[in-house]
Amino acid sequence: MLSPLQYWIVLLIVSAYAFARGRMDERSAAAICIAATVATRLVHSPISDRFSDVEVGLLMVDLLTLAGFTAIALRSDRFWPLWVAGLQLTTIVAHLLKAIEVDLLPHAYAAAARFWVYPIFLIIIVGTWRSHQRRLSDSRAGAT
Repeated sequence: MLSPLQYWIVLLIVSAYAFARGRMDERSAAAICIAATVATRLVHSPISDRFSDVEVGLLMVDLLTLAGFTAIALRSDRFWPLWVAGLQLTTIVAHLLKAIEVDLLPHAYAAAARFWVYPIFLIIIVGTWRSHQRRLSDSRAGAT
């Protein structure tokens, strides 16, 4: 996993790219990522207790994030938002696993809850790039 500073840098790069080159879907996904990151910082348990039990605040943030990504997927005419929503659902499963298996190591729970954000970032980048390429191609076709 990246350090918090490295994570913020990656988040800001992905978001800036989505806002600069993306359509509404890409921009919305980036905004959700930013909001979820800020909300996560606000609801984390104290470090001494973090991930020792189900992180209820983090679960709520992740559920709202899933709802946002699902809303994008339902209104989008692109396929990538389905992947983002699916990966976010996998994050929810990490919370369920901790609820079922209370002896799950805090590090394993933390890793499972954090891991999928990086593939989500990658999918947003690819979705933004493809959207931008499609618009360029359409504008070239319209110019001829």
